[in-house]
Amino acid sequence: MDRPTISVVIPVYNSAEILPALIEQLLPVLHELAAASEVILVNDGSRDGSWSVIGDLAARHPDVRGIEMMRNYGQHNALLCGIRAARFSLIVTMDDDLQHPPEEIPKLLTKLSEGYDVVYGTPIKEEHGLWRDLASRMTKLALQNSMGAETARKISAFRVFRTDLRNAFADYRSPFASIDVLLTWGTTRFTALPVRHEPRRAGVSNYTFMKLLTHAFNMMTGFSVLPLQVASFLGFACACFGLLILVYVIGRYVIQGGSVPGFPFLASIIAIFSGAQLLALGVIGEYLARMHFRMMERPTYAVRSTTSPEEKV
Repeated sequence: MDRPTISVVIPVYNSAEILPALIEQLLPVLHELAAASEVILVNDGSRDGSWSVIGDLAARHPDVRGIEMMRNYGQHNALLCGIRAARFSLIVTMDDDLQHPPEEIPKLLTKLSEGYDVVYGTPIKEEHGLWRDLASRMTKLALQNSMGAETARKISAFRVFRTDLRNAFADYRSPFASIDVLLTWGTTRFTALPVRHEPRRAGVSNYTFMKLLTHAFNMMTGFSVLPLQVASFLGFACACFGLLILVYVIGRYVIQGGSVPGFPFLASIIAIFSGAQLLALGVIGEYLARMHFRMMERPTYAVRSTTSPEEKV
């Protein structure tokens, strides 16, 4: 069986301490697996000297390439940049903290060869805290509408997919990116298998509860009409509730000859309808904001420099 060619894309943020160990552990695995390989380190606005470390690694290892973003754009935007720069037939994405062991990559490739287009390495046991796990579950819930429940439950930043899939989103231009959703534009052949998940070697995770929550919200409003459907359903439910109240008030007036007393009751009804209207307006406003950003053609990312000056990204 011919060995594949592999591009590994790794978004980097404040990981100067870990990068040398990551490359030292990753390159031997790639050299054994692939006929040709490369590691693309995308520096996403790090503030700790990560770009300097990437430059040193690229100078010492011909297989390592570095891309420096103009500022911090977010993990998925950095991934998209690296994916578009990849030169080989398969792309592996992984985190920069060695929580995804490179030794697990062969398992993903074996599963991919069974006819799938995307394979996720789902952690057997995640080494996160309560809030991070909760935020991860919310993110996966947001993905269900785009990917299907079974696939969304097993997504991970540790994935391998065929490079040809990027043709499906080659023209995508938006500041809000989700690699997992974009991959669904090119295929439905997803699968996942359990892999080891190691503790972070140094520092703390940069993906906080609020960042994951924001990412989930961006996915729901940027790639799905589910919030609009929820707002419509809520508005319909409130209208039905108001109609029932009206029938009750008129019925009581006809039968007993009096109206329903009490300001709190009326105030609560007004609050329910006002809240439903504001919620619907807020959801519509989020969609209008995204249309506004698309009309401005705001880029998904911008590259400051690369370790190969002649290279275009």
